Formats: sequence, C-alpha cells, structure tokens
Amino acid sequence: MRLFENAAELASMTGKELGVSGWHTLDQTQIQSFADATLDQQWIHTDPGRAAAGPYGATVAHGYLSLSMLPYLAGQVYRVQQAAMIINYGLNKVRFPAPARVNSRIRDRLALASVTDTAKGLQLQFHHVIELEGSEKPACIAETVSLLRS
Repeated sequence: MRLFENAAELASMTGKELGVSGWHTLDQTQIQSFADATLDQQWIHTDPGRAAAGPYGATVAHGYLSLSMLPYLAGQVYRVQQAAMIINYGLNKVRFPAPARVNSRIRDRLALASVTDTAKGLQLQFHHVIELEGSEKPACIAETVSLLRS
C-alpha cells in the first residue's frame, strides 16, 4: 500500500505505476452472488455442470464482476491521506481479453495516467490491468476516471 500525504503527492506519480494489489480468488459463491445482484443468470456463470462441457471447461466470472472489483483491488494499492473523498466519475475504455474461470486469482496492476484540475476537484485517470494468474492475457483492462476532493 502506497500512502500519499495529499493530492499533489499523488499527482507527482502521473504516468507511473502506483503498484499491484494482492491476489483475489473469484469463487463460485462470489460469481453466483454477482449473478443474483445483476440478474445475469447466464449458464456460463451459474451452471457448473453445463459449463464444464462448455467452451471454458468451467464457469467463468462475469466480465463486469472483474470490473466491479477495481475499487476493492485499487484500495489495496494506494490511499491519499488528506483526501475528503475519491469518487468514481466514469470509464473511458474497458476490455475483457481473457475469461476468468471459477477459482481464478486476479489482481490489479494500477498506473496513474493523467491528472486534470477541475472546478469539482482533481480528475484522475487510472489505467488498470486486472491480471489473471497463469494467463498471458489479463481478465480486464480499464481506464477509469475518479474525482478527488480535498
């Protein structure tokens, strides 16, 4: 975990990697809970028997589940001490290059791509690569935008 005293200290990392989170296992309970919350009950996520005979040999996590893990995983990488709040502002780009099979382990490799001063606070653009243990391709690549208010 990298601790930054304030927004200016974080901004000095523009264009650099902030770090890598710990590994997180995507188990069937979490995949099913996500399916229940989003009402996306597609068999490839929720039916282990049918999925075993499917294209991946097992159930796979929803791409959006991997995406939804970004706040949790990034929270392991950095924190700004004097920030009143950092809120999600949006996404610029998201791709899911490889499926995350049940019991896969993922982690976030996080870089600060840009910082823009706005009337609402600092707009931070992050580049996330959700690495998939044992795979050359990541489970997710995302460019997120956050607002930091001091």
